[in-house]
Amino acid sequence: MAGLSQRELAAATGISQSTLSRIMSGERTAKVSEVVAIAWATGHTVAQLTADATVAERAECAARSTNGSNMEQMRGSLLHFLELNDYLNDQAIPATV
Repeated sequence: MAGLSQRELAAATGISQSTLSRIMSGERTAKVSEVVAIAWATGHTVAQLTADATVAERAECAARSTNGSNMEQMRGSLLHFLELNDYLNDQAIPATV
């Protein structure tokens, strides 16, 4: 996607060319740290590389309104936090409690 050869991508990510070849062929599952390194080196997000759907497409919610909020307001708030979580994941920033 980024117009890099496997050798160039290996140099940019620190992942061996043989490991990249196995990942790209599907022989080996990429570790999160490898996906992040590939994303940074290619200028893509983790979601783009892993073909994840958007947060809004993945989110399902059900709730009871007890404070006067309606379902659409609650869904909007939920999506806000899920999108922030995805952004932090894409930037390889771990969430802490």
